[in-house]
Amino acid sequence: MTRYGMTRRAALRLGVAGAALPVVHVHAQGTAGVLRCGFWEHWVPAGNDIIRELCEEWGAKNRMEVRIDRLVSAGNQILLTIASQAQSRSGHDIIAMPTWSPGEHARLLEPVDDVVARLQKKYGAIVPAAEYLAKREGAWRAVPAIAGTQTKPPCIRYDLFEQHAGIDIRAMWPARPEQGPGAETWNWDTFLVAAEKCANAGYPFALPMGQYSDAVDWVGAMFRSFGASMMDDEGRVTVRGNAKLRQAVDYTLRLTKFLPRDVWAWDDASNNRALIAGKTALAFNPPSAWAVAKRDAPQVAEKCWYAPFPAGPVGRFTPYLPYFWGIWSFSRQKTAAKSLLEFLSDRSSAERQATTTNGYDIPPFQSMSDFRVWETEGPPTGFAYNYPDKPHQKGSLTVAFAPAPAEIAVQAYVQAINTKLIARIAEGGQSTDQALAWAEGELRNFAKG
Repeated sequence: MTRYGMTRRAALRLGVAGAALPVVHVHAQGTAGVLRCGFWEHWVPAGNDIIRELCEEWGAKNRMEVRIDRLVSAGNQILLTIASQAQSRSGHDIIAMPTWSPGEHARLLEPVDDVVARLQKKYGAIVPAAEYLAKREGAWRAVPAIAGTQTKPPCIRYDLFEQHAGIDIRAMWPARPEQGPGAETWNWDTFLVAAEKCANAGYPFALPMGQYSDAVDWVGAMFRSFGASMMDDEGRVTVRGNAKLRQAVDYTLRLTKFLPRDVWAWDDASNNRALIAGKTALAFNPPSAWAVAKRDAPQVAEKCWYAPFPAGPVGRFTPYLPYFWGIWSFSRQKTAAKSLLEFLSDRSSAERQATTTNGYDIPPFQSMSDFRVWETEGPPTGFAYNYPDKPHQKGSLTVAFAPAPAEIAVQAYVQAINTKLIARIAEGGQSTDQALAWAEGELRNFAKG
């Protein structure tokens, strides 16, 4: 079994689906070769168009024909395609990879230290959370992608917040590079009070507690802000006697009392639907839910505003779900592939991607958090200013179950150990000690594997 719960035989059987995907040919006269790319099928359709346009520009300049397959998330098709190509040692030259895949396939990926070094020389350090996922055995195994990379800060109905919680979130976190009055109080204590007040008014926060990524991500970031890591950076389980973990668990249990009763069964679309339907005052989400509301429920979209994640006792941490671009070690066009990835990652290309996707796509450099799209997108204008992590927010991006070694953390992530832990107490009737003992046992099994 792979860590994603599929057999290699199944991956080979189903991964051939990639061959049936839509293909885009980017021609250049007098081509010097063909570069085959498997790019992620963007949730925002225009995101596919801008990647094609950029590849056209690069292909014309470098006399290369670029062939693009679209790899979709639905049905795990992208994971199946990656697994199939890894097994057969054939496929694309460049392939898009979800969050954990670079570590899964590190030994079959061409090191890209030269590309990353040039990019970091121009734009500063790549965010540590991306390095944690993409660097293995001292080498960068993939380039952090712009397309598809998202954060999940709170998207807030500012009118409901002000009316029912007494918080003017736009004044606290304005669309400019500075904090407003009261920003220092934006912590989990304030959040809990606001959650109770909004729930009592009929607008409970849309915080999933099931076993899907949106739930695992926000709970993981909240735990991190309490210093409540379940494993250390060497993979040792740190559950037993962990006062910070118990504090985070106790807080989460109090918070869940003010959430919709069915959040334990929510999937990644449930919080989006609640926001679009005007049933919630807050959801942790990228701008995709807002974009649908802009189309289908403009009266909701025009009342949305982003704020950074609440701070905890050890700091402010924002859920981070990046994509990567990898080059297979069996690629026949490694030099051309590196050139294209460097072109797609430069500031001009990155800004065009972020702008085309209404600010959804997040570059891996904090120096690129100043793109105009986050100031101008709306309505309301500037609502997405605080969507990307900004220096004045004094926070960090994080991946659930870090700092455990990624090959162990991914197993805890896929199995949703953090949300299952809470569910065992809140819904299953276990004591905190019993649930923590269960989590410790699960994590120890992962560490042994």
